[in-house]
Amino acid sequence: MQKIINVLAIASTVVSTAVVGSGLYVYVNRASIIDGVKSQVMDAVTGSFGSLGGVGGAAGGALPIGSPDLKVPADQAAAPQAAAPPAGIGLPQ
Repeated sequence: MQKIINVLAIASTVVSTAVVGSGLYVYVNRASIIDGVKSQVMDAVTGSFGSLGGVGGAAGGALPIGSPDLKVPADQAAAPQAAAPPAGIGLPQ
């Protein structure tokens, strides 16, 4: 029984040391981690503009004209028109 308790104590020490060590690593390197995340976000944002010929593609390329992705497909029915609201204050007559 003593051997099992010793193994559990050693495993607990290893896990605790790993948690404290990783926390210390993040605390010490927090500035570089934040800068890395910021640069990845900016690359993702400017990269999406680059595919449209905007900020990232300022050297060339043209912006697309129109918005064909918003066009209603031919086989889809148009949205029904809303009926005119009743006159008056809306009380039943």
